[in-house]
Amino acid sequence: MAKNTKHGEGITRREFVASAVAASAAAGAASGETRARPPARPNVLYVMADDLGWGDLSCYGRPDYRTPNLDRLAAEGVRFTQAYSASAVCTPTRCAFVTGRYPARTAVGLEEPVVAREALRRQGRDPGLPPEHPTVASLLKAAGYRTALVGKWHLGYLPKYSPIKSGFDEFFGIMSGAGDYFTHRDPDGEADLFEAETPVERVGYMTDLITERAVEYLRRQKRGAPFFLSLNYTAPHWPWEGPRDEAVSQTLAGRGRLAFTSGGSLKTYAGMMRSLDSGVGRVLRALADSGHARSTLVVFTSDNGGERFSFNWPFRGQKYDLYEGGIRVPALVRWPGVVPAGRTTEQVAVTMDWTATFLAAAGARAHPGYPLDGQNLLPALRGERPAFPRTLFWRIGAQAAARSGDWKYLKVDEKTEHLFDLSADAREQADSRNSQGEVFERLRAEYLGWEAQMLKRPARAN
Repeated sequence: MAKNTKHGEGITRREFVASAVAASAAAGAASGETRARPPARPNVLYVMADDLGWGDLSCYGRPDYRTPNLDRLAAEGVRFTQAYSASAVCTPTRCAFVTGRYPARTAVGLEEPVVAREALRRQGRDPGLPPEHPTVASLLKAAGYRTALVGKWHLGYLPKYSPIKSGFDEFFGIMSGAGDYFTHRDPDGEADLFEAETPVERVGYMTDLITERAVEYLRRQKRGAPFFLSLNYTAPHWPWEGPRDEAVSQTLAGRGRLAFTSGGSLKTYAGMMRSLDSGVGRVLRALADSGHARSTLVVFTSDNGGERFSFNWPFRGQKYDLYEGGIRVPALVRWPGVVPAGRTTEQVAVTMDWTATFLAAAGARAHPGYPLDGQNLLPALRGERPAFPRTLFWRIGAQAAARSGDWKYLKVDEKTEHLFDLSADAREQADSRNSQGEVFERLRAEYLGWEAQMLKRPARAN
């Protein structure tokens, strides 16, 4: 697909991206990378960052630091310029990926997000993903895959809910929405690091611990027996602590959520992002060293738009917003020999598509009682199908949105509704509601029709 700056392409990094893509393509050709036939059923490595903005990678235009490992991943595969998260906040998006369905189809997907244990105790509630609900892990497991989740879960707490109860053979990470990078405690000070369903203590920076466990997992996998690893980093979500900020961590102990969300700086954020990039690089090297690189479909993306120090440029809004800055996210896909290297695509994609794509690649099927809302992107990824229009919907708080083709309907609150032409106005500055009244009414009606099929929002608000 040709580059198109009107959709928010990484303008300030154009030359850098072009040179990286060319270098990677040349290296792949020299090594015969694209000639050998990959196995019919690939391993799957799904990497999800936490609160990573659309422009937070240097291959998307971040100006103040570099992410060389993720840039290399982009150069070795396909980089999406119009990928979306299923929600503008964590729990609903993770629910969408795990189930392959719109988050508003399940009660836990209405949590925006699942709050900390102590808050739920005060509310007398215990939301979570029901263990009986089919998941990408349980479906792949039934198809013969070994499954693991390393990192962040955020879909309910023990004893009722956990990754182990939802199809994952292995789990190492945190249950809640945020953990201190050094103490591994949630904002209320509760220990939040688990091995399967057992609390554990480890010494180290959270990003490093997640990376080390992923590397160890990959080194254990034998060739010929496919695996699915969902690698859910907690970075660069608050608290804003870089690898050298243990002293900052000590000042937050026992001070609650407000302390977790305070402080930070662009310098700290850059340190967190370099650590994340380095971690992904280590994981990809372990994939290669263990002989799995050629037989693995890799996807890197984010759960929603960035917050505070993120570079959501050139879009409007951030996490919690249904403006593009809150839901448009980076997405990189690599599968040697199947996905051509060095491509940029304007194909519109959403979180649930990755679920559908993984199942299709594995030859697995969705449960007939829980049909998927995503689409298999393999034909588009292989270059067998040109970019095709999508109709997608979002809902969070009082906000609502629908995208159909290049048109976007956006309801900011009960009194404010807009229509934007994203092909000409990706920054959502020029409201076309009055000049395109017919389009506005059509998209609004489509949204209301979709909403009528979803669970009703609870009266309480998180």
